[in-house]
Amino acid sequence: MANGNHNELVSIVHPLCCGLDVHKEMVSACLITNGPLGAESEIKEFSTFTDDLIKLRDWLIKADCPIVAMESTGIYWRPVHNILEGYMEVMLVNARHIKNVPGRKTDIEDSKWLAGLLRCGLVRGSFIPPKQVREWRDLTRLRRTHVESAADYKRRTHKLFESANIKIDSVVSDLFGETGRNLMELLIDKGSEGSSAEVARCARGKLKKKVTELHRAIQGYFTDHHRYILASLLKTIGTLEEEIEAISVRLRSVMIEHQGLVGRLMGIAGISEVTARAILAEIGPTLETFKSSAALASWSGLCPGNNESAGKRFSGKSPVRKNHLKTILIESAWAAVKVKGSYYRDKYHRLKTRRGAKKAIVGIAHRLLKAIYHVTKHGVAFKDLGEDFLTRKNAARKLENLRKHANQLGYGLVPKVA
Repeated sequence: MANGNHNELVSIVHPLCCGLDVHKEMVSACLITNGPLGAESEIKEFSTFTDDLIKLRDWLIKADCPIVAMESTGIYWRPVHNILEGYMEVMLVNARHIKNVPGRKTDIEDSKWLAGLLRCGLVRGSFIPPKQVREWRDLTRLRRTHVESAADYKRRTHKLFESANIKIDSVVSDLFGETGRNLMELLIDKGSEGSSAEVARCARGKLKKKVTELHRAIQGYFTDHHRYILASLLKTIGTLEEEIEAISVRLRSVMIEHQGLVGRLMGIAGISEVTARAILAEIGPTLETFKSSAALASWSGLCPGNNESAGKRFSGKSPVRKNHLKTILIESAWAAVKVKGSYYRDKYHRLKTRRGAKKAIVGIAHRLLKAIYHVTKHGVAFKDLGEDFLTRKNAARKLENLRKHANQLGYGLVPKVA
């Protein structure tokens, strides 16, 4: 039988705190304080204009509120965080973790519910990197968007040429290499009427030997309509490439203090300079928030989740569906497994035979993340274990297995004489 004087199962972690329900135009705030009769709550609503958010901040400062929790609702938490950052601890909470009771849900009730959870320490804050790192993120993500957009316009150019009977990409390996671009400018100027001599002036490198094929490739159904669209596509691609280069220069400038760390990350198989900067922009240069590589892997969604009930294990898929770092590392893993002589190449092929290509590449991405963690956290240089590491590691066990199989077949295993 339970004792009437039993200890509380849920303790008070933050006796003075505030919960914010944030929307595009309004913020509902519930401030919990300790009164003479126990916990007391005060509720106010503010607009999301900056002057009103400053009033919210002044109200919290006057009440000596040390911590605030709010949902990570799209981009709408950013204006509130901009005003409160540096004045008190701001905890950003995943909306999936704080679902309110259905049927009793209003903005005010949500703020009270969030404040109550925060008071008892029942919510976990998301990783909010420092302001400088958030600026790096904006740049790297914008660069990635421009790269994807440029790739889309290049695909449109390929489709345009197919519709116009132009076969340049059947002769050149890179349509947007120097020769390909020269031929596209020739098409804009003269259409399919370009002479062999003009095509020869466009060719570069080994393609100078393929002038006849290149001349045949530009003979097609290329009208003024196609000329207009091609000029428009090339103009857009040129603008995007200029923006990509400008952002790259900007990133080198703002991350100049961490050039050494960027260089060490580039030493890891599959990681280029662009990738190294993108990784730093996602996790920061110190990793103070993450106590171990396992915590970082969990946050990024590169490790399985736990799903057990009544002693049964169910699907262990990671609850993290999308994460920019996860995307970057999956791409890096595909590059790493192509590096000859690398540990990741050997490990990938071993995993692939048992788990399939997709699960194997996630496993390699997880191992890359562990290497990134130690290189960043401890300032060490990366050292590849080598493609024969697992073979050497398991040599004794393999010899024992071979010896058993040989004995079963009536043979003896004899060491090779030097």
